[in-house]
Amino acid sequence: MAEITTAMVKELREQTGAGVMDAKRALEEAGGDMEKAAALLRERGMAAAAKRAGRETKQGVVEAYIHAGGRIGVLVELNCETDFVANTPEFRQLARDIAMQIAAMSPQVVAPEDRTPDMEGPDEEVVLLRQPFIKDASRTIDELIKELIARTGENIRVSRFVRFELGKES
Repeated sequence: MAEITTAMVKELREQTGAGVMDAKRALEEAGGDMEKAAALLRERGMAAAAKRAGRETKQGVVEAYIHAGGRIGVLVELNCETDFVANTPEFRQLARDIAMQIAAMSPQVVAPEDRTPDMEGPDEEVVLLRQPFIKDASRTIDELIKELIARTGENIRVSRFVRFELGKES
């Protein structure tokens, strides 16, 4: 087993947003393998997110994004449990990234359970949470949200969105 250095712990923390002890434990369990440790932390984050899924989300932000010289506009409501988290740069960036995702990929609904029988196409096209993230196709929007849930310790969810495009009916 490789020796776990503070530089390794720091690198893993920067990569995942995990706490010092969590990063150190993951590196120890992975035998010093950075990729395995990051995967362990992601799995733990997903489990933590699942535990928080039932909590109420009454705080958050409404993010507006205008794209393509004013031809496409998006409003998205991203909710969390406290205004403290809603005002963090990470939460604001997530709201912005999700708004950009909606502008670029034009999903029709937030979650799979919101689909109606008349919607054509696979979940990866129609459902926002199932779409690969435009900035990193190895992660879905759902995984992006769960990663922030793991870092903040709060439930986070996309409540609703609307996308406008010049010349197209809603």
